[in-house]
Amino acid sequence: MKKTLSVLALASVFAASSAFASGYRIPEQSVDSTAKSGANVASSTSADISYFNPANMAWAGDGWMTEVDLSWIYLSAIEYEDNRSPTLNGESETENFFLPTVFLVSPDFSNFRFGFAVTAPFGLAKRWRDPFPGTYSQKFSLQVFELNPSVSYKFNEYVSVAAGLRMLMSQAVAKNGGTTTTGVSFSRELKGEFDVDWGYNLALSFKPMEDLNLSVTYRSEVDMDLSGDATLWTNFPTSFTFESDGNVTLPAPAVLALSAAYTWNDLTVELTWDRTFWSAYEELDIQYSTPLTNPVLFSIFGSPVPKDWDDTDAFRLGLTYKATDAITVMAGFAFDSNPVPEEHLSFELPDSDAYIFSIGGRYAINEQMEAGVGFLYDYKKSREVSNSTINGEFTNAAAMFLTVGLSYKF
Repeated sequence: MKKTLSVLALASVFAASSAFASGYRIPEQSVDSTAKSGANVASSTSADISYFNPANMAWAGDGWMTEVDLSWIYLSAIEYEDNRSPTLNGESETENFFLPTVFLVSPDFSNFRFGFAVTAPFGLAKRWRDPFPGTYSQKFSLQVFELNPSVSYKFNEYVSVAAGLRMLMSQAVAKNGGTTTTGVSFSRELKGEFDVDWGYNLALSFKPMEDLNLSVTYRSEVDMDLSGDATLWTNFPTSFTFESDGNVTLPAPAVLALSAAYTWNDLTVELTWDRTFWSAYEELDIQYSTPLTNPVLFSIFGSPVPKDWDDTDAFRLGLTYKATDAITVMAGFAFDSNPVPEEHLSFELPDSDAYIFSIGGRYAINEQMEAGVGFLYDYKKSREVSNSTINGEFTNAAAMFLTVGLSYKF
């Protein structure tokens, strides 16, 4: 299905500097998911099950479960070296962000349990100050927050199912511009407002034996309808400013995960495969509420831009070891492919395949309270690109993710 994207889509898509997964998705939303490189589906047992696998709420200990986490995200400066001329080289700015998340799980009510999660599953930003990269991506940012209530039902000691409602609140901002070799200058600034869109999630957990959990989760695609103001400018044929309202339908892609976790004594191992359906993003078709008649601005911002992103696969391994009654140690590894084909890759999202390494742990302060920490390093492979815009190599792309949290049972 074709996606019609307005001028605000540029802000949203370009804002999504890939940090920890393909495209602009952020799978790591809690201490455990950070510490296990996102392998936190079948093995999830903390309050974050309300987001990662609400069907597992059936197996959690009775009583209320809560968790509040805070993540620090660091994005390295990406270096671009052009094969044509050093004057086209550039380096992006480093980025730092803080993201809070909240999770809640209710007690059992006649085999029903209820959960609630507040997360930030998509977003981040990218800034290029050098002239050539800045023409395409001077400053872009995307913020997406999700409120996710869910309910689970346990049929018996072997099978549990769950369903939830996704409410995504999204906002985007973008700025870019440049000057051609003939002296024609242009710029664009987009300011979005928070918009709300809806989806759903489903989960199934099957425990054929006490130590084995087989899980399937699915998060639906959500078409994020963004709206805001656009201001475009050029000096050709004379100084001209164009102002208009904009709107956008940008896909928050569906995600399917298959996961298995097995426990040997104090060690739990999880293997997870997840697929992100980025093929929903096919083209960027810029539209305005006011006709764009200036020939320079129309040629740059008025024509559809093909994207044709690919579905991506991630393979995740998570380890959880109960070292003592009070200390739990976690580690993880993942490989995550990227969705952006070479012919459509540019400075707004110089994505590449990623290798992810992580470690973390939890400490039980008492019977009710635990403190946790997770650290993740995301290494992006260098990528050589040759298309109609770029002829060069992107290097040094990486990210670090530190999550601290506090959980409480009552």
